[in-house]
Amino acid sequence: MKKTVTTLADGRELIYYDAGDDAVRDAVDARPLDPVTSASEVRYDALLGDSVVIASHRQTRTHLPPADECPLCPSRDGRQSEIPSDDYEVVVFENRFPSLSEHAGRCEVVCFTSDHDASFADLTPERAALVLDAWTDRTAELAERDGVEQVYCFENRGAEIGVTLGHPHGQVYAFPFTTPRTALMQRQVAEHHARTGGNLFDDLVDRERADGARVVLEDEHWIAFVPYAAHWPYEVHLYPTRRVPDLRALDDAARTEFPQTYLELLKRFDRIFGPDEPPTPYIAAWHQAPFTDERREEFALHLELFTVRRAVGKLKYLAGTESGMGAFMNDVPPEAAAERLREVATK
Repeated sequence: MKKTVTTLADGRELIYYDAGDDAVRDAVDARPLDPVTSASEVRYDALLGDSVVIASHRQTRTHLPPADECPLCPSRDGRQSEIPSDDYEVVVFENRFPSLSEHAGRCEVVCFTSDHDASFADLTPERAALVLDAWTDRTAELAERDGVEQVYCFENRGAEIGVTLGHPHGQVYAFPFTTPRTALMQRQVAEHHARTGGNLFDDLVDRERADGARVVLEDEHWIAFVPYAAHWPYEVHLYPTRRVPDLRALDDAARTEFPQTYLELLKRFDRIFGPDEPPTPYIAAWHQAPFTDERREEFALHLELFTVRRAVGKLKYLAGTESGMGAFMNDVPPEAAAERLREVATK
């Protein structure tokens, strides 16, 4: 992998990731851009014990532009975008409308391909491996920044999810705090260890493997299953079979196998509701151990993939019990979801 670091016209960092060492990335961003200003603020909620980011400046961010004005496409035919080059493989750059300001974390955009009409599932295994390299590199670099507690790599796909740019891309957030969901996992892991002496993540994976009813696929180095208490209609958790705390710790064997496994999962997601339905909207979220956790080696890196579509033409909206009280109600039994995801296998 070759990594080329440059800056955009307003001073934001942009990084090209190329599979070959011969790639030349010397295009210059000539746009007349003012420096990025943001006023995000992290506020602590004393009642719930978590943090909320206030980011009012994001109200003016780009929202669903036409394809010929996409800011994530390459710069071509006299039209300048966020990427100065006329083509690229994988690109990461600082978000122009960050939820987290420079003094309170960092927000980055990850473009998976220059093809506006593609999706992650359309990538070759080689390109998916390059994206994994980019995620890992960003985790490693952001981990060294002062004040960063956790790095979150994720993809939102589909207008139903709230995506404001149709180009295939994801994001990386470097949080100055441990996210509430991760804090809950840490608490459960600690309580499980105190009660049983075992590791909660290991025991959960072992239970799903032994039961088998909710296992979607298993390769030598990865296992994917619908969790026993799935919150979403179709939800899959993907774990490396050797527990590691974050992307940096994956061994070569797991890294090599990941593209085929993950691409297969994404292709199955697009088959859930039948061939005549539009692509399945989803969120794909990497869960990594916070850097400040003294027991971070007990945390298990994993990816959670889920969709808000519950049936053909129907979405799962968070009801009053879910939005108001955090008590989820799932219409699709996890065993039925797993069976459907096995039925639509492409292998």
